[in-house]
Amino acid sequence: MEDRGYTFVEHEKPLRYEEGDLTVTRGSAWTGPGCHLGCGVLMYTDEDGRLVKVEGDRENPFNQGRLCARCLALPEVVNHENRLTHPMKRAREMRGKDAWERISWDEAFDLIADTFLALRDQYGPECVTFWQGTGRDIAPWITRLAWSYGSPNYTVALSGTACYAPRIAGCRVSSGAFWLGDYSQQFADRYDNPEWNVPGMILIWGNNPVVSNSDGLYGHWVTDCMKRGSKIIVVDPKRTWLASKSEVFLQLRPGTDAALAMGMLNVMIEEGIYDKDFVDCWCYGFDELAERVSAFTPEKVESITWVPADKIRAAARAFAAADGAIVQWGVAVDMTKETLPAGQAISALFEITGNVDVPGGMIAPPSILYYAAGWGRELIPEEIRQQKKIGNDVYPLFKAAMGPASTDETINTLETGKPYKLRAGWLQTTNPLACTGPDPKRTLAALDTLEFIVVVDLFMTPTAMALADVLLPACTFPERDGIRVGDGVQRGESINKVTTIGECKSDMEINLEMGKRFNADAWPWDTVEDMFTFILKDTGMTFPELQENAPAYLPFTYKKHEKGLFRADGKPGFETGTGRIELWSTLYSMVGLDPLPYFEEPVPGPVSTPDAYETYPLVLTTGARQLGLFHSEHRQVPHLRAMHPDPVIEMNPATAVRYGLEDGDWAWVENERGRAKRRVRTTNALDPRVCSTDHAWWRPEAPAALEDGLFDLWNMNINQLITWTPGKSGLGSNYKTLLCRVYKVREGE
Repeated sequence: MEDRGYTFVEHEKPLRYEEGDLTVTRGSAWTGPGCHLGCGVLMYTDEDGRLVKVEGDRENPFNQGRLCARCLALPEVVNHENRLTHPMKRAREMRGKDAWERISWDEAFDLIADTFLALRDQYGPECVTFWQGTGRDIAPWITRLAWSYGSPNYTVALSGTACYAPRIAGCRVSSGAFWLGDYSQQFADRYDNPEWNVPGMILIWGNNPVVSNSDGLYGHWVTDCMKRGSKIIVVDPKRTWLASKSEVFLQLRPGTDAALAMGMLNVMIEEGIYDKDFVDCWCYGFDELAERVSAFTPEKVESITWVPADKIRAAARAFAAADGAIVQWGVAVDMTKETLPAGQAISALFEITGNVDVPGGMIAPPSILYYAAGWGRELIPEEIRQQKKIGNDVYPLFKAAMGPASTDETINTLETGKPYKLRAGWLQTTNPLACTGPDPKRTLAALDTLEFIVVVDLFMTPTAMALADVLLPACTFPERDGIRVGDGVQRGESINKVTTIGECKSDMEINLEMGKRFNADAWPWDTVEDMFTFILKDTGMTFPELQENAPAYLPFTYKKHEKGLFRADGKPGFETGTGRIELWSTLYSMVGLDPLPYFEEPVPGPVSTPDAYETYPLVLTTGARQLGLFHSEHRQVPHLRAMHPDPVIEMNPATAVRYGLEDGDWAWVENERGRAKRRVRTTNALDPRVCSTDHAWWRPEAPAALEDGLFDLWNMNINQLITWTPGKSGLGSNYKTLLCRVYKVREGE
């Protein structure tokens, strides 16, 4: 191919080739099922076109041949006997019952279109709410579908949009860009690229990357850098494997992240160990930040966070002294109610030390594709978005800067009919009753008020069984073609179809077909391949060219802020109101939020609710990740379920003794809102005052009907202990900052 400014990886073999009796196809993993990454894979199919094996692609720079258990077990997912394989419908009054009728795709599309268009004509397009799950490749397709229909009410199925969005929003507000750690992932030649430097320090904050591989980070990159000399600091309530390898381990009380970051800032500023030249030239509001954190001495922060003052000082000094430093943060930062000030304080650590837009620091890679989450924003008039999007009247930040509607306010609207009644729902790649939706019984009752609900998924889930009127079967990624930005948007990848299961269609094909019925002008393509080529238009590639040559890397430049490459006007600086990194946020001030970082005690908590703490004397953090599972997926996959057969509550051995529990016991984890059943696992990695549990549990092998327990959901779902309670900005929630008590399950329970 001609040189168009991007770099392709050279491949020894073609896209498809024969190996013995099997056909091998190169591609990228995305969804469904699985995580956010997009590892390079080799998919092996037999003479019948059946997927029989998946291996890592050693030629792909992203994962370099390494794969997790979920990809290795992919044939068990694709070929599972319980896959949804054809569209189905049932009467609304039969929700919750196994009373499905098989229908054709044409009947399904016509039924949905007729219903949605009639509702739009009678009540306006805002009467339909569109829900997605975790932000994988569904994001651009569902936003375009919602906005082409005319509804501003696209949302994400969890309280406070508390996954990634708070970190993205906070970074974009302060600097106009979202910052990622520089592990050389933007270069085709990776660690050998001469422009790249090994990070001197990696500060891992609320993240366990070798297990979770979240937000576009392949966890092995951390250990790769450690082998090349990087040191690490770990902030986590649990002593993880990486924490055991760290220079400093800061074992904080859940929900006190903002206080800890402000304590580290206090040390850096008081000791003058920040980058004064960078701050003077490129930062706004430093004096105000310095005044705000002046009260957060290490000793004061120790009393809040349970982290010794000397460790706070050691961590701050080590980070500031490093030749290149990264903050590798995770969803734990999002899942506290006051997530924005926590993220603001953590961001300031790399901002005032000058670790921005430099080799081995924090970088903002370019996008190789035309679209991303938010694709189709121009399809809906701005006045409709401003006036009709749910949550705008409650949370000014959502009105000023957020694309999605507030899910918390969507629940309230479903219950009250105010400011208007929602009539129908489109739920795609989401399982809110079992996964991330707090208070699932409230969520069920709220969604059940909708007159018509469409669910798109791979398997029958608690959400589909309880709520769907029409159920559409989606493809796994080996069953479809596709493109991806690659979280971190540093490369273009292709997903390549190798097999067919039943009548399943890809999410992209489903949304293209529905979109053409909602608004044909917004979906002018005849096929998904035509749509992919359109999306690639700015690269000069066609989709078939990408398939043959992927992955594709754009040229990458450091110090873009000095070269005018961040700002629309081409001037040096950052895309903010002041043109600088805003340590004091002009946008937060404009929407009535505190423009500086601050700390508020988690509610509930040992300090904020002492009476409740007497009754529920353990701090509970939820959402612990497991190697073989992703959110509510994979529970029906034999080898992955064998790795993690039951939900687990981890606690210190002393805690278990105090409550008469032993390893392997079934225990109830309970607070005033509800309880959930867990296997006890003891570990010295946790403070005796803290327990940790995983989330998104249901049992596909249990009776499915709502009246029979909905796959044992009401015993398994830890979110029964959580409420729909976002922070004052509308972002963040209390998934990580609960109180509980534990006691043994009695025989027969």
